[in-house]
Amino acid sequence: MMLRSHIVGCGSYLPSRIVTNRELAATVDTSDDWIVERTGIRQRHIAAEGENTSDLAAAAALNALEMAEIKPADVDLLIVATATPDNTFPATAARVQQRIGMTGGFAFDIQAVCSGFIYALSVADNFIKSGQARTAVVIGAETFSRILDWTDRGTCVLFGDGAGAVVLRGAMEKGGNTDRGVLSTHLHSDGRHYDLLKVDGGPSSSQTVGHLRMEGREVFRHAVVNLAEVVREALSANDLTAADIDWVVPHQANRRILEGTAKKLGFPMERMVVTVERHANTSAASIPLALAEAVSDGRIKRGDLLLLEAMGGGFTWGSALARF
Repeated sequence: MMLRSHIVGCGSYLPSRIVTNRELAATVDTSDDWIVERTGIRQRHIAAEGENTSDLAAAAALNALEMAEIKPADVDLLIVATATPDNTFPATAARVQQRIGMTGGFAFDIQAVCSGFIYALSVADNFIKSGQARTAVVIGAETFSRILDWTDRGTCVLFGDGAGAVVLRGAMEKGGNTDRGVLSTHLHSDGRHYDLLKVDGGPSSSQTVGHLRMEGREVFRHAVVNLAEVVREALSANDLTAADIDWVVPHQANRRILEGTAKKLGFPMERMVVTVERHANTSAASIPLALAEAVSDGRIKRGDLLLLEAMGGGFTWGSALARF
């Protein structure tokens, strides 16, 4: 018997304001056709003035806890994966902890940009397996609209705001890839590519927030290779093949990256949860947002084998295999 982290709840939150490509084209040198052809994105949600990352995160967490039928006071651990915290410190997670009524346990942030949710899931899973926590809320939440250069058509059209969350609870299983819960996680980083996707500011280097900067072609090239490799790593670690996977829930960066990764691995696009058309790239929030949507609409059912994967600035990348 072994302790596994079961996904017992999923939740999401998207700001009410929707910005379409046509609306962007009124102020940026771009067009709906140009954006759709290169990214698959048609719209994105943008946080309202005064609506912070913690607001999005708390709403998603409460939705996930409601589905799990777990009270906030019973949560031992809360992790927020974000690259857009409310403040330099304290952690946004501490504000979310207070906001949802979690009166015990501990809370902290993780920063691995678009891979943040996979990193946070892995950390929470290890806390549960070690016995240091029984119930964890793992959140990916971003307000990327606050760090975009809205005159740079190569980046500002790609991103949106949102939050997604899962509730994990430890339970004993016999051990094996037919068990429920998180079966394995796989994390990587390579700091040699630090400057290819970054924000050109920070409290230590410039005392300014800065804007997102990206070498798009290089990021695309690395993404397809790294994501395919880390997916193969997850399958190999569990003696599985692509045919065993019911659903791939990927980071929603760009439809061409999703298609390139699927082709490289032999996954049919019909088994990939795709939300990038409506959500754009919500960084650490994109995987839990896509997961919550597919659970809510009935695509993902109990017992389905899920493969989650992401790559982000740093570079960071990772995967997780879980039976829902």
